[in-house]
Amino acid sequence: MKDTTLFSWDIVTFIMVVLFGFVIIGLITTVLLLMNSDKKIE
Repeated sequence: MKDTTLFSWDIVTFIMVVLFGFVIIGLITTVLLLMNSDKKIE
């Protein structure tokens, strides 16, 4: 039972880390796109 619980927690933690990473990448990409748009407008 303990091994199964740890395995499940590892999967959940891995998924959360991946999703968190995608969110950060998305925010950075959005900021860069907005900055590039501002530069083009100017």
